[in-house]
Amino acid sequence: MKAHDGIYLDGAWLPAASRDVIEVVDPADERVIAQVPAGGAEDVDAAVRAARAALPGWAATPPAERAARLAALRDVLTARKDEIAETVTAELGSPLAFSRAVHAAVPIAVAASYADLAARHPFEEKVGNSTVLHEPVGVVAAITPWNYPLHQIVAKVAPALAAGCTVVLKPAEDTPLTAQLFAEAVHEAGVPAGVFNLVTGLGPVAGQALAEHPGVDLVSFTGSTAVGRRIAAVAGAAIKKVALELGGKSANIILPSADLARAVNVGVANVMSNSGQTCSAWTRMLVHRDRYDEAVTLAAAAAAKYADRIGPLVNAAQRDRVRGYIEKGVAEGARLVAGGPGSPRERGWFVAPTVFADVTPDMTIAQEEIFGPVLSILRYEDEEDALRIANGTVYGLAGAVWAGEEAEAVAFARRMDTGQVDINGGRFNPLAPFGGYKQSGVGRELGAHGLAEYLQTKSLQF
Repeated sequence: MKAHDGIYLDGAWLPAASRDVIEVVDPADERVIAQVPAGGAEDVDAAVRAARAALPGWAATPPAERAARLAALRDVLTARKDEIAETVTAELGSPLAFSRAVHAAVPIAVAASYADLAARHPFEEKVGNSTVLHEPVGVVAAITPWNYPLHQIVAKVAPALAAGCTVVLKPAEDTPLTAQLFAEAVHEAGVPAGVFNLVTGLGPVAGQALAEHPGVDLVSFTGSTAVGRRIAAVAGAAIKKVALELGGKSANIILPSADLARAVNVGVANVMSNSGQTCSAWTRMLVHRDRYDEAVTLAAAAAAKYADRIGPLVNAAQRDRVRGYIEKGVAEGARLVAGGPGSPRERGWFVAPTVFADVTPDMTIAQEEIFGPVLSILRYEDEEDALRIANGTVYGLAGAVWAGEEAEAVAFARRMDTGQVDINGGRFNPLAPFGGYKQSGVGRELGAHGLAEYLQTKSLQF
């Protein structure tokens, strides 16, 4: 797509008040491929004012009509799925096949789910002698990351629109073209002017101005725990609602009865997916001592197959950050069995698929979110030891359990302090709530639980 040189405000592409720009770079070859406005506080204020003005009309729009606009949005995204995939590949570096299968297809499924939910959700219910109304929270600030640029946008904007809220989106500065494409789709779908607004800009400038704006009623943010903590503090001071999907350090527990080869191969694939830039990636593989050496051999072989199949990291800083963690793992005594900190290509921000063995729970690579194609394999003695290691971080976003019998895996998963657990390779479900325990966030996205984040309740007593 051709980049817009304005912001999407009140149903039109308008020049930004700020003259600053963001250069969009292809991480595979380090070429500048586009420029977009780096909007500032004045642009954010104009967008929030447009959203505030549009709120009464959209909130009063019957749910069936809101559902129809979301269905139209789903159809536009479907018609433009190839363009979506190509845009994500250009600015994120994701291999085109993965962009088609995940970056384009998953948001379409999520948009479809909210078109359906908007039409059938009980926005009014009887509770004894009361009528309970589920009403929109108001103006939503949606601040999204770069790793799944369209999915994260749709996962926030679709339920907000379904609820009757209006939205100002501030996408990640690394992937603004996907956000602009989404704004075009919203416009084509016939969403009324002002209901959705887009301001591209830098996080510390536009993002902060949006989180702090008094005209915003809810801040929905996906990103690091450190930034989420600051947003929560700002929102808390103003008594605003927040929905925060933050960091993760997910454990992949392989119980002794599991199909080891399948569990290891799927586990490695999960970590290498999207070049490891997934907050829910199972970056810690926990294996019983009796099967540990076999698992390490399998994991090293599996990782080697991804050498030419994964894309680059999103930018040079992220590449350097991941390399730093690899060097830290070596320095702290972990055994490198695949990959390493060296650059596998002359150009582009690539990191080799990397696997560490002999990792202990106290090591940095076992505790901190790396956000790259790096897997740590830890040894456990028994199930209690595995549970202690799995729950032994500040995070609790996702995880996986493998066992010979489903009931055995479920019993272990029930004891994990995490928001989502895949059982024996369970499939993605766009209707299931996603979100974290502990420092992995507040609130949930997807399905009816995600819709509820954008609603507030009023009871009428009779």
